[in-house]
Amino acid sequence: AVRQGGFRQRAAEYGLLVAGSFLIAASFNVFLNPNQVVSGGVAGISIIAHHLFGIEPAVTQWLLNIPLFAAGLWLLGGRFGLKTAVGSVVLPLFVLLTRNWPPVTDNPLLAGIFGGIGIGAGLGVVFRGKGSTGGLDLLAQIIHKYTGLSLGVAVAVLDGTVITAAGLVFSLEKALYALIGLFVTSKTIDIVQLGFSFSKVAFIITKETEAVSRAILYDLDRGLTMLDGTGGYTGDARPVLMVVVSQKEVSRLKAAVRTIDPHAFIVLSNAHEVLGEGFKVSP
Repeated sequence: AVRQGGFRQRAAEYGLLVAGSFLIAASFNVFLNPNQVVSGGVAGISIIAHHLFGIEPAVTQWLLNIPLFAAGLWLLGGRFGLKTAVGSVVLPLFVLLTRNWPPVTDNPLLAGIFGGIGIGAGLGVVFRGKGSTGGLDLLAQIIHKYTGLSLGVAVAVLDGTVITAAGLVFSLEKALYALIGLFVTSKTIDIVQLGFSFSKVAFIITKETEAVSRAILYDLDRGLTMLDGTGGYTGDARPVLMVVVSQKEVSRLKAAVRTIDPHAFIVLSNAHEVLGEGFKVSP
């Protein structure tokens, strides 16, 4: 039974990898490539190569993805696994199969926005399947390992280089649309991975610890955790109540605490993903 469950889990992950790759490829062909919106990465390089030399984008992506994957295995070890290899091959294949799909718009701004949404949604699906499409992310990891440059900076430098090249080959306006597309992509990935709903985590410091705890447990019907704290000025022990509530429960929480202790100290911050009883079930 355990083995069968593991097989189903792997099959689901590969299904997400394939579905996400298809969505990326479709967005590439109906939005980005026909409008010459270069959103960074190997896909962006393939748009430039197609414009300058007439090379099929899928061919460029294969020519870059496969050597980058091999270099990653050689220089970084085998931690990428089969999924990265599959993503590096399947994504260009879908780009090739959807290359004749007609563009949805000829407005580069709309192409950047909707293409960014499509690419971000596809990548988010791939990441939910614990997969990767390879590309310049592998090169960024190699740069990170051998130069000490942070991974985020390495990715930004590589994408920035591709977009700068696009600005020189096409126009500065197209480069701006590409930056918009990258921003939309990053936000869409967050939405796909974390969802639209945002919970709040509250830290409460009050002299009426027991009364506030009862109100949270029985009136709001929420669990809480009591943390050990120490006053920075007085040095006195100050229990800190930590509670996670939904967005719609924030007002009730604040009202309940203020009713008991008007001088209570409350800190509220976003919790983008909460797993556990009363919230999302852990996968």
